[in-house]
Amino acid sequence: MEIWDVLIIGGGTAGLSAGVYCARGKQKTILLEEKRKTGGQAATTSELENYPGIISSTGPDLMKKFREHAEKFGVEFARGRVDKIEVAEDGFHKIVTTKDGTVYNTKSVIIGTGAEPRVLGIKGEAEFKGRGVSYCATCDADFYEDLDVVVVGSGNTAVEESVFLTKFVNKITMIVIHEEGKMDADKVAQEQALSNDKINFVWNSTVDEICGDDLVTGVNVKNIKTGEVTNLACDGVFMFVGTIPKTDFVKDLIDLNPQGYIKTNEMMETSVPGIYAAGDVRDKFLRQVITAASDGSIAAVAAEKYIEEEENWTNNVLSFDGEAIILFWSPVDPQSVELSTAIEGEAIENSGKKFIKIDSYKNQLMAKKYKISTFPSVVKLDRGREVAKLIRPTFEEVKEIL
Repeated sequence: MEIWDVLIIGGGTAGLSAGVYCARGKQKTILLEEKRKTGGQAATTSELENYPGIISSTGPDLMKKFREHAEKFGVEFARGRVDKIEVAEDGFHKIVTTKDGTVYNTKSVIIGTGAEPRVLGIKGEAEFKGRGVSYCATCDADFYEDLDVVVVGSGNTAVEESVFLTKFVNKITMIVIHEEGKMDADKVAQEQALSNDKINFVWNSTVDEICGDDLVTGVNVKNIKTGEVTNLACDGVFMFVGTIPKTDFVKDLIDLNPQGYIKTNEMMETSVPGIYAAGDVRDKFLRQVITAASDGSIAAVAAEKYIEEEENWTNNVLSFDGEAIILFWSPVDPQSVELSTAIEGEAIENSGKKFIKIDSYKNQLMAKKYKISTFPSVVKLDRGREVAKLIRPTFEEVKEIL
């Protein structure tokens, strides 16, 4: 079976950014995308004005450039929806299986599956999806030229997409759950919406039901303070009420937060070594195109470092036909320095054993592998198999296993 260095799941901003960095670093890289086109949520964004260096663009245009950049460096693309990820018996390789049964063997995985629009589940929402209910202004705006539409939501996406919709529609009514004048979007976006003559607001309200026959004809709007329900005529409803992470396929493998987003550290490492997460799919403060691109590049460099460390360890330590003494130490810890000096003075390697020092701050991967959290610690291997472990030992205790 062909073995990949890096397998990227998801062809959005994070996945494409990771692809550029992986392939440019000479990693054998494949990117799996379940949809026909790459670009993810960014490719549905009509106007893009906050990506540094790109004064004005559209999501689809920028994502097209991301894809071309990744292809230039040799990223291979394939269609597929991942069903599961398994860690191979060696603890290093990962086995990725798609819904159609295709199996990939890879040394590392970067998950960039993003998030999908949240569904409210109100009456009429499912029935009229594609017949007046939409979750993408870029995709569907031209269907509503000179018509009246309702927008549900008040975050950045809702406000920015409403401003875009005004280029096509006759009138927009935004249904906002908050008090008058209060929205979840940033101030710049709010000012754009509040100053637009085509956008009206209904405050302290939610959409209770979407009404229609073959197509949407209106919505029932409920005032959350008075309980009063009124019918508002419209030709379409755009829903922008947040997103849900696409993490079902890893919920039993890696740690997620209560909302289902993947927990990572600053290196994009998940709870499973060699598996990384980048972009909107991970637990993070800000979900924007630029932060997803940053995540992807970090995950790529971290994956490259992981592969290098694992392969060096396998070739130089686990494959060694003899005993190896591993010192996990910290150069700023006096006991670590003292123990290191004492062990080196024993001239271990003259006896046919290997002596390896690991700076546990710089190489946290190996410390995690051997479940070392206190320094100094010593692990003894015999032909790659752990036979002894000492936590903050004295030199006399170490001498007993030399």
